[in-house]
Amino acid sequence: MKFTADVLEHCRRQFPALSRRIADQPAVYLDGPAGTQVPQRVIDAIGNYLAHTNANHGGLFPTGRESDRLLDEAHRAAADFLGTDDPDTVAFGQNMTSLTFAFSRALAKTWQPGDEVIVTRVDHDANVTPWVLAAKDAGATLKFIEFNRSDCTLDLEQFRAAITSKTKLVAVGCASNATGGVNPVRDIAGWAHQVGALVFLDAVHYAPHRLIDVQALGCDFLACSAYKFFGPHTGMLWGKRELMEKLTAYKVRPATDSLPGKWMTGTQSHESIAGVLACIDYLADIGRMVAGNDSLDRRSALREAYAAIDEYEKILIDRLLHGLSQIDEIKVWGITDRARLSERVATVSLTHDRYTSAQLAERLGEQGIFAWHGNYYALQLSEALGHEPNGMLRLGLVHYNTTAEVDRVLRSLEEV
Repeated sequence: MKFTADVLEHCRRQFPALSRRIADQPAVYLDGPAGTQVPQRVIDAIGNYLAHTNANHGGLFPTGRESDRLLDEAHRAAADFLGTDDPDTVAFGQNMTSLTFAFSRALAKTWQPGDEVIVTRVDHDANVTPWVLAAKDAGATLKFIEFNRSDCTLDLEQFRAAITSKTKLVAVGCASNATGGVNPVRDIAGWAHQVGALVFLDAVHYAPHRLIDVQALGCDFLACSAYKFFGPHTGMLWGKRELMEKLTAYKVRPATDSLPGKWMTGTQSHESIAGVLACIDYLADIGRMVAGNDSLDRRSALREAYAAIDEYEKILIDRLLHGLSQIDEIKVWGITDRARLSERVATVSLTHDRYTSAQLAERLGEQGIFAWHGNYYALQLSEALGHEPNGMLRLGLVHYNTTAEVDRVLRSLEEV
């Protein structure tokens, strides 16, 4: 079963934010790449935790035990979401950025002068600066991978040539949060592993659009943030068990040395982790609905959900790209060939010949259309394209958006 109009309406009814009106029109949320809206069940899960199950970890009393059971289930849900059968290899934290900074310090302890670390100029800075600083601390050499200006895709020839026997880590994003381009990370991971290098993937922007499968992606570590896939402000870090056990974590002394607590030092936001469980189950229920099978296990249901979401979002982005191509003063940065939709997700960044991204965002905002301006922390990309300090206007579509909303933003941009 496809992502039909009935499925779309079923999903939209679950998001309270979508009922908001601006200037007597429904609000259009195209700010998803900075943080999606959340379904009511996520809001309820957070409130219910605080009202009825609020306790710290390890308490030998009813709320303590209830809280730990819920957190264990959240780890199982996160494992299903990421495609691993080992829930203990998933650590929660404040967000992807915080988790990556902490983890980079631990990994850098294994480097020495002469080692090489590879990052790219298309990534969010959260997958660049932590490694830049870690490499500097270790005396390691840093390499930047450039991109093709025509479509903002990685220069794969340079990438492959840059990976040598000295390479210790390759850090790359699964999808660009600026242009929506999907990187061939499985191929990149294969090149890295041929020389014994480790691979760290940023899946933050990938997570709301495509199914994450850490086994299929071939990575060693992967991080993402739930607030980008319809959940609360919480991050997740996955790593191969043997590596996560071997590395020395920066943590307080009383914290456990076993997984996953080793990488979750300090008290976590338990209410947010409850919200993560709820948002993953929301996505799984979409899969059961489109498959017409309520008995699907969570991972199978997520697979069905993302297949339907991907197909539907291709309709949205195709419509948006076609409409933008008709507006002479607008340039889209990234893949614009509508025959290459499988190489991108439904995120577009654009510039206007006469107006800055802030001016466009403000104009759209007055009309109830929410879009981001600036560089959205894809700083290397924005600098290389010569767009600083104004950046670009970003339009981000997810599965709760509609073709009518796409048409509305196109009309507004035409009127500019």
